[in-house]
Amino acid sequence: MRNAWKWLGLAGAVGVAAGGVVVARDQRQRNAYSADDVRERLHRRHGQAHAPADDAGGDQR
Repeated sequence: MRNAWKWLGLAGAVGVAAGGVVVARDQRQRNAYSADDVRERLHRRHGQAHAPADDAGGDQR
């Protein structure tokens, strides 16, 4: 039973290390954008969110 706890602890440590690798990779991808790139993307997303919807039924007031 003692070996099982050792293996379980080792598996937990490997899982934490793998999670750290995933977080670090994600952070590098986010840092790859320049400030101008981020600003342009935010403006584009804002414009898409506030664009008038295509409604075939017309105004329903």
